[in-house]
Amino acid sequence: MKSPLLDLLFLFLYKLSLFIHFKPFSISEDETTSNYDDVYFKRGDLLEVPRTLFVHYGIYLGNNKVAHLMPDILPALSDDACLIEKVVTNRRLIMGVLAKIASIRVDTVQDFAYGGNILVNHMDRSFNTKPLLSEEVAQRAEKLVGATPYSLLWNNCEHFVTYCRYGSPVSFQTDQFCETVKRIIRDQRSVFVSAATGFVLMLCMGLEPTIAFPSLLVTFTLWMAS
Repeated sequence: MKSPLLDLLFLFLYKLSLFIHFKPFSISEDETTSNYDDVYFKRGDLLEVPRTLFVHYGIYLGNNKVAHLMPDILPALSDDACLIEKVVTNRRLIMGVLAKIASIRVDTVQDFAYGGNILVNHMDRSFNTKPLLSEEVAQRAEKLVGATPYSLLWNNCEHFVTYCRYGSPVSFQTDQFCETVKRIIRDQRSVFVSAATGFVLMLCMGLEPTIAFPSLLVTFTLWMAS
């Protein structure tokens, strides 16, 4: 029986490899172009690109501009519009995720891609319903531009684009992550791994309450949920 712990590890390593091995600005193998312009991208297109540990999504607005939901800590620390408008670095993104601060912003396709390969309307095959009209998709995205709360599970960049293009906010990658975590919790082997880890920590660091209590609590929780 395949362990869900291994599934989660392989998923993490795969996403990490996407993050490390960024390629120059380009499109997928079957949708290749060397230029980002209106000849290739159409207003209302859904663009996706590996940017960090997750795939990042945006809606193409035309004129080399993309609307996308982006976690960013900087707006909470500075009022400098010129500084905030600069491309969001990974450090700013991660801190924004932790602080649950984000905005739906408009950037160039180059800044949106951040060195990754771009897929165009690749998500259409995952939906049974047809996309909305392109102009309606773009107008939905434009109306939502501005500050927004961020939630990895309930309000991320994928929820934003699926609402704009299909009328329903969905995030397949977070659903996959939650399903994997659920399988880990249900797998009794996770209980023994947690117990063994806690036991080793207590042997190495002593029976400190800050070590013993969390270890016992996690083990007990996994046991009751399995």
